[in-house]
Amino acid sequence: MHFPSSPSRRVHSRRAPARTTAAAAALVSAALLSACGGGGGSPSLADGTPKLRLTLGAAEDFPGSFGSVGAYEKVSGTLQGELDPKDPRNAVIQDLELAPRNARGMVEWSADFVLLKPKDMSKAGGVLRYDAPNRGNILTLPNPSAVPGDAVYFERGYTFLYSAWQGDVPKSSPARLTATVPVARNPDGSSITGPYRTELVPTTAVPAMALPGGVFNGTMIPYAPASLDNTQPGYSLTRRRNETDPREPVPAADWKFAACDTAANPFPGTPGPASVCLRGGFDPQYLYELVYVAKDPKVMGVGLAALRDTVGFFRGRAADAEGRANPLAGRIAHVIGQGTSQSGNAMKTFLHLGFNQRLDGGMVFDGLYAHVAARQTNVNTRFAVPGGGGGLRTDHTAFGQTAPRGLAADYVDSVSGREGGVMRRCSATGTCPRFFLGLSGTEFWQLQGSPVLTDAEGRRDIAQPANARIYYYASTQHGGAGGVESISYAPSRTVYPAGTVVHFNDTFRALFLALEDWVVRGTEPPPSQVPRIADGTLVRPAQVAFPAMRGLTWNAGGVPAQIPDFRYLGRYNDFTLLDFGPQYRAQDESGIATVQPPRVVGRDYAILVPQVDPATGLAKAGIQSVEARAPLGTSIEFNDVATPGIVDLVNLTGSYIPFHTTRAARIAAGDGRPSLEERYGSQAGYVAAVSRAADDLVAQRLLLRRDADAIVAKARAANILP
Repeated sequence: MHFPSSPSRRVHSRRAPARTTAAAAALVSAALLSACGGGGGSPSLADGTPKLRLTLGAAEDFPGSFGSVGAYEKVSGTLQGELDPKDPRNAVIQDLELAPRNARGMVEWSADFVLLKPKDMSKAGGVLRYDAPNRGNILTLPNPSAVPGDAVYFERGYTFLYSAWQGDVPKSSPARLTATVPVARNPDGSSITGPYRTELVPTTAVPAMALPGGVFNGTMIPYAPASLDNTQPGYSLTRRRNETDPREPVPAADWKFAACDTAANPFPGTPGPASVCLRGGFDPQYLYELVYVAKDPKVMGVGLAALRDTVGFFRGRAADAEGRANPLAGRIAHVIGQGTSQSGNAMKTFLHLGFNQRLDGGMVFDGLYAHVAARQTNVNTRFAVPGGGGGLRTDHTAFGQTAPRGLAADYVDSVSGREGGVMRRCSATGTCPRFFLGLSGTEFWQLQGSPVLTDAEGRRDIAQPANARIYYYASTQHGGAGGVESISYAPSRTVYPAGTVVHFNDTFRALFLALEDWVVRGTEPPPSQVPRIADGTLVRPAQVAFPAMRGLTWNAGGVPAQIPDFRYLGRYNDFTLLDFGPQYRAQDESGIATVQPPRVVGRDYAILVPQVDPATGLAKAGIQSVEARAPLGTSIEFNDVATPGIVDLVNLTGSYIPFHTTRAARIAAGDGRPSLEERYGSQAGYVAAVSRAADDLVAQRLLLRRDADAIVAKARAANILP
């Protein structure tokens, strides 16, 4: 049965303050279940009602004890469910009507999950935090023993949920979370076939490469070719050094669907659907593009509906269809979802396709944080590849980047003529969450992130919805620990030392608690902090003006290595309008691609990037962390590939070029940036600068006090100046 949304759940409504401390958690009673979408007792088992079945493993102790909340435990399990293909809330799922059905006419799914919860749930704080796995991996499992700042979540009584959503993840390790989704079939039961494209990107010379290929997707379950005969129409292998180079066809006689090695099993190898064998082997100087007719597409969009129903179950159901108790029953008042990188893209897709509306009409997530997530995810197409990525050279025309859009429901894409942003569906149903989007520098330079901030032609800044905040983590790369100790240098791979000293880990922690405060207590979060066209901090790549950075070395593996004088080449990932054929629904990044590789339409979206300070080379706008406010060098949001002839940026990686220690040294080298001596004067001056920066960020709610104290202590222990 469908229950319409209550007007009180609309986007801009204010929620009543709720107590979520451990002391108040006992007040979150069974009466809450009705409000959160479950009702007391087992769900109705009347015909036509989707059923859920819970399987729980043994609980494991989690190390540590956390304030008044006490000890935690880890519980793993599986939730099995079913979808009604006639329910209009499932209608957006590609090929759902072609999925096998059980005796009740339902489409079945299952998903692994992990719960991290207080042993005594009466002490839980009432907040369920869902973290989306990245290609089946839990990236953000809090670890207070290694990262003391993470203890704050446990002290506040959070309950953590990690549940699979991606249907092509293999169970390659016990820790990997997998989801089982159906395979679509023709009405007569025969295999569905269609065009499929992937890129094979060798890093070393190898005789064969495994499918499905791609830089990010290489360990996923591949789609088998409809035939191993590669001489048929629709099969091709090409190579090129760079994305923009002409494709060179590889003769069908020189490659086969097969496994091979150079010694015991040479080309043409042993026929098989899981790899491609190439006469003479794959050359790492080349990018290979494989197109073939694939069979048996997974109904991958079922994973998003499974996530909707999994979170809905743990949020509000008392028990499963067979009476097994929900271990969180009666203790969850609010749910905040989070996804990082690929899984953050998936959370945006989840919201865009309307899955934040539960089957009872309420919201799945009250708050949602898409972290370092510039795009959407190819999860709702025929032959979907949710784990794919994209860059200047590889997967440049991959799914998940075909329909740039803003967040607002009324967003207009003037390049394609399409209308409607990420929040169009949830705005119509009153189920939009409080939403944070976090962007590192990588999202601008490599992952085409600026269209969320501007009109499609890059001429003006666009307004964001009142329920959304966007935060740019200035001078950061896509991830990493940050700090000077995280920097590495292999001149054969990267032109400059790899990594950024500036990072966003402490910023993320503070912002997540700000999102909790917004969701639970109605406390407005810090305002968006982004570069803008209007003030000149968001510009065309050709307008970026770096200072001179010259005459430095870096200790690489115990051996001093000369850093090349910095040269800005202006490389960035551009963005052209693509055509995947008439059955592909670009508005929803859904449907069936019949044109592979896609046709380039010839109209381009504007890509803009953050402007830098001409004195330091650090980004001018955004959230500037302590490491950016009291810098030891220039953290650059990209790095150049060192391989001669390859035009590319290093994947998801920045650069670090230290300051000279003294004024005399930097003048002698011709370095335009202030030296450490000029900037700080002494070690005490450096510590004072760090302390001021930390205090300012704490006052802005962009840094927690405990993290600030740890940063200042680290600065005191450093030895940057006499």
